[in-house]
Amino acid sequence: MTAVQLGAIAVLTPLFVAVLLLVVAPLRKSGRWAAWLSVAGALASFGASVALLVQRVADPSYGASLAYQWIPAAGTTLASVGLELDGISISMLAIVSLVALCVQVFSLEYLSDESPKSFGRYFAYQSLFLFSMQGLVAAPNMLQLFLCWELVGLSSYLLIGYWYRKPAAARAAVKAFWVTKLADIGLVVGLILQFTAVRSFGWDPETVAALEESGRVLPFVAALYFLAVMGKSAQFPLHVWLPDAMEGPTPVSALLHAATMVAAGVYLVVRAFPIFAAADSVLPIISVIGGFTALFAAIVAVVQTDIKRVLAYSTCSQLGYMIAALGAGNVFAGYFHLGTHAFFKALLFLAAGSVIHAVHSNDIFDMGGLRKKMPFTTVVFVIGAAALAGIPLFSGFFSKDQILEALMEGTHHNPLYWFSFLACLVTVGLTAYYMARVVFIAFFGEPSSEKAAHAHEGGWAMVVPLAALALGAVFLGYAGGHLVVLTGTHHEVHFSITHLTAVGGIGILLALGGIGVSWQIDVRGAGQGLKTALAPVGDFIRYGAVDRVWVFTYRQLVEVLSTAISWFDRYVVDGVMNAVAGSTILLGERIRALQTGRVNDYMLAVILGVILLATWSQVYASVGW
Repeated sequence: MTAVQLGAIAVLTPLFVAVLLLVVAPLRKSGRWAAWLSVAGALASFGASVALLVQRVADPSYGASLAYQWIPAAGTTLASVGLELDGISISMLAIVSLVALCVQVFSLEYLSDESPKSFGRYFAYQSLFLFSMQGLVAAPNMLQLFLCWELVGLSSYLLIGYWYRKPAAARAAVKAFWVTKLADIGLVVGLILQFTAVRSFGWDPETVAALEESGRVLPFVAALYFLAVMGKSAQFPLHVWLPDAMEGPTPVSALLHAATMVAAGVYLVVRAFPIFAAADSVLPIISVIGGFTALFAAIVAVVQTDIKRVLAYSTCSQLGYMIAALGAGNVFAGYFHLGTHAFFKALLFLAAGSVIHAVHSNDIFDMGGLRKKMPFTTVVFVIGAAALAGIPLFSGFFSKDQILEALMEGTHHNPLYWFSFLACLVTVGLTAYYMARVVFIAFFGEPSSEKAAHAHEGGWAMVVPLAALALGAVFLGYAGGHLVVLTGTHHEVHFSITHLTAVGGIGILLALGGIGVSWQIDVRGAGQGLKTALAPVGDFIRYGAVDRVWVFTYRQLVEVLSTAISWFDRYVVDGVMNAVAGSTILLGERIRALQTGRVNDYMLAVILGVILLATWSQVYASVGW
């Protein structure tokens, strides 16, 4: 098969399945048949993506670019759709399809108690989500990326609100939808500015050069695009939707947090990086936002007790790492961490789902002692936690080290990068602490509840995806050399454990220190007085301090706007209409007085009219008007 054919299979197979399930109601309501069809579609997409990846690794020039005229006009093309299959998109297609396949297989058992109708609906949404993300990844221009970007938002809304009868889930879905739509205004306006300036939606060198020559529009386009990235990839302060998205099923959380929904924003920056690189004044600001998000979200994760919320804030933090690296101009470091994060975060969420499925609680203090009841889940969760914490030999260590080195290099060019570097360095220790805290409380010690005492491993549908993702969480870091070739980056990178810079060494010490602090506090019970003193601060952070600011701002804004709109409607709109109506009534009353009902009056009016017409005719004839 050609690259175009394989790319079409990878992108369009999930679309075919989604349309089939959404249109053919009996098939969707069958439940198991719908699930297996969706899994088959994901498997076909994954197989085609792997075939593309294998050939790309063997031949770095392998790929294809295909574009169909979508909106032709005046001998040119206003817009086109198609496929862009290069190293970046091919590798991302494989990552997205693998994570989606693992999530769908895991869901077969995790949601087995759902009714057939709901079960089929869930897998229809899953297929739509996979198509949306694959179409975004393979997009040859910003317009197609935008269309699939919005489909990703729609799919996430449907999946987060899958249990729509549950009020919290319905609210979370709406919150995710509106926060991301608010940010997406930036993408829409940016597209309009770019097309108005250069008549192109591309990110190729010619388009970027034209943007640079078009005046001062380039920094605004880059800043507007990044506003959309902040919403989709949950950067402060637009991160507030992501923790609430945990109200959806845990496999959905794995899908959103690993390689799809939240990854879309980072991928946009990677894909359209020539635009951001040309607007170099924007890059340091992007890096600072990423660094602050990494640190802030890590601090919030420290005080969470819901295992899914710990991982949710961890995702915000890790996305901050990626954005900080991209803001430092290092595409490879940000994209490399995007790939490793996809594996270990999907692994952590699905392992957490296995625990929740057994214990029927999200609270880590309702668990305990699970290492004896669920040894396999314990091992894979520890692998994911070690990769997330950046422990040597695991994938997260290599990509995190690249980010720290990229930020350190950035400090030589702009002092703003010092903030990003120090924020991410502190985040290393915090990340190791809160992940070690979860491991020690949930998996060690003694069972804290009756259900934890009788917990057990899931079936093959849970075990197989966990095993596959665990392998990626361990070994993907060693594939970084291939990723350099795939992405075509020219940054100096090192993947040997023997190559350890001073920055990398500090990162290891901080990670080990975070684990040690967790051991002292959460296992040995040290520092209880300090924990008691800081409890009010922890409660303030845990229960959505930023959300409160958003709610207050929203209410105040709505109140002011509603008052202004009410005044305008009452005194301007209604006032004009009332004035017109009153004038009409008054005029009618005046004219009605002329209608006396007497024939003599009407004859007199006719005679006067005839006289006036005759007089006017004589004047017109004599004067010549």
